[in-house]
Amino acid sequence: MTSVMTTPVRKVSDYKSDNKPTWCPGCGDFGVLSALYKAMVALNLEPKDVVVVSGIGCSGRLPEFVNAYGLHAVHGRALPVAMGIKLANPKLTVLAVGGDGDGFAIGGGHVPHAVRRNVDITYIVMDNEVYGLTKGQPSPTTPAGTSATKVSSTMTKMAPYQGVIESPLNMMAMVLTYGASFAARGFSGQANNMVDLMAQGIRHKGFSFIQAMSPCPTFYNTYDLWKERVQPLPANWDSNNRVNAIEMALTEEVFHQGLFYKEDRPTYDQLVGSVIDKARGETEIILDKLFDSYA
Repeated sequence: MTSVMTTPVRKVSDYKSDNKPTWCPGCGDFGVLSALYKAMVALNLEPKDVVVVSGIGCSGRLPEFVNAYGLHAVHGRALPVAMGIKLANPKLTVLAVGGDGDGFAIGGGHVPHAVRRNVDITYIVMDNEVYGLTKGQPSPTTPAGTSATKVSSTMTKMAPYQGVIESPLNMMAMVLTYGASFAARGFSGQANNMVDLMAQGIRHKGFSFIQAMSPCPTFYNTYDLWKERVQPLPANWDSNNRVNAIEMALTEEVFHQGLFYKEDRPTYDQLVGSVIDKARGETEIILDKLFDSYA
């Protein structure tokens, strides 16, 4: 009688590390982490086949709390490290995580190239519109005019007269314009809605971008504001239309959550693999001819 090997059904506890989260009470990143655990359960991922890469910042601590391989990279460099890991071992499920500052300030130059290459990784950006770890400076996504009426005195010292004078980046519009093959947005205050988005993003073959609106209650508490402004995408939303997705990202007066856009196209890791195979074959032919010339 032959035994049948079965894949074990995993639980949330299987993906929790022994390290307890060290974020401030109420941090939106708790909701993102919870959604990630549940997405991994839904996909029944093998922890040893998962790698979570992060940069610097509060969100950069996330790999410590996941029972998988993790790498806390240097500031702004989560994406190139994650892409390198995926290319070195395409069988791995590779996630890059970080905040709006790490990803779209010092790391902003890596985003368009990760997008255009379409490497099969998932990039989760926890957007709290503030630098939390360094105590409340304006970030690339802080709304213009933000001042003492909305933020702690720490940030007021950074913009004491008129509030923030720079215009914020629109990361969703940016990644869509760059050509992302998967772009979605969720809200940590409604973490269960993010579970399916994360599962879809991880399952998608290509570069998946997930903007996770994740409030910082310590330095920029946007929970009440965002609860009013976060709405689902229209029921008849066509996630195959990039132009409409870009227009929505540029003109929305609320934060729409859901899958903005998705398309299937070859991934960089697939294309690199075919190039390597072709180069290896041609190299063998060249070597054979070289050896024959000395026979």
